[in-house]
Amino acid sequence: MTSTEQHKGQETAFAVNAKGYYGKFGGAYIPEMLHPNVEELQQNYLQIIHQADFQEEFQNLLKNYVGRPTPLYYATRLSEKYKTNIYLKREDLCHTGAHKVNNTIGQILLAKRLGKHKIVAETGAGQHGVATATVCALMGLECIVYMGEIDIQRQAPNVARMKMLGAEVRPATSGSKTLKDATNEALRHWINNPVDTHYIIGSVVGPHPYPDMVARFQSIISEEIRSQLLEKTGKENPDYVIACVGGGSNAAGAFYHFLDELDVKLIAAEAGGHGIHSGMSAATTFLGKPGVLHGSKSILMQTEDGQVVEPQSISAGLDYPGIGPLHAHLWDSGRAKFYAITDEESIEAGFELTKLEGIIPAIESAHALSVLKYLNAEANETVVVNLSGRGDKDLATYMKYL
Repeated sequence: MTSTEQHKGQETAFAVNAKGYYGKFGGAYIPEMLHPNVEELQQNYLQIIHQADFQEEFQNLLKNYVGRPTPLYYATRLSEKYKTNIYLKREDLCHTGAHKVNNTIGQILLAKRLGKHKIVAETGAGQHGVATATVCALMGLECIVYMGEIDIQRQAPNVARMKMLGAEVRPATSGSKTLKDATNEALRHWINNPVDTHYIIGSVVGPHPYPDMVARFQSIISEEIRSQLLEKTGKENPDYVIACVGGGSNAAGAFYHFLDELDVKLIAAEAGGHGIHSGMSAATTFLGKPGVLHGSKSILMQTEDGQVVEPQSISAGLDYPGIGPLHAHLWDSGRAKFYAITDEESIEAGFELTKLEGIIPAIESAHALSVLKYLNAEANETVVVNLSGRGDKDLATYMKYL
């Protein structure tokens, strides 16, 4: 474990600018054939999502279909162990088992208002694929999900769910056969089907406006944290918010309403894999440098000549060689502190939560839980960990360590 403390900079506002940048990161670096699709979104997304009828339908579905608000649970035994006050934001209790559905509900409503009747998506751990297939079934839209061939093997329960929901799951067989490659295939599909298809990106990555749009849909997480903390403790702001970061949508949602609250420490847990210097890691902020991946400028793992380095993580949802541009800006400015959590540490944290609180977390979420041992939080401080998903999909992996 190491923390990136070397990148301290001038604190600034952290909202995206008109050109889609967070500081020096973001933008829309796309093939000419994608310009009409992306420009249509750029010109319409804010107007559509702020319409009263959109918000009414969105909020209704979040409440009555997704099951929001999700609980903010005071973890008594975990708090006793770490001698501080630990709250878990229970995104694992969302319909479909993770935070991903907050975004897919928003994007499917946007797609319908743009006149699209086919959906394409990518997925790593399968949670975004399941959430996309779910909302397509709900709305009666055709759904194609690209998933790395390796991820299809290690996330079989989610593949079965997607198929049962009526989605076609297409394997990505190039490169590392994981999330990066699934994203490549989904982008190619969108280029070839620009008129009738909307691409539901699952994280705060991709060309503008996707990072901002996904963060806005996920911001319900931090909105609820503030109101729930106020009710439970008398103050809206915690001392720490911890979330795992692959592309970073759950972290963007958990951080969103605290970005300019500088008394709130933002903590991101990346996938350290077998160790930062092992050659088998996905700790982007430790191993990466600025570059362009999947349509935006960010921090990514790459060789000296700019070829993307294959990531490695026990967690399919964190097995990505970059981070979203918002997170790159938070890292570069020093606003957020990043930790690299190894595969072994995440498994240990997953078992710890299970045995202390009776909650089996997704291995992605277990990376965030593993940071607790490094915090040294005070007894009177408040720590919120975003429990982004449940561990049903990872039981086969957990069982190997029993």
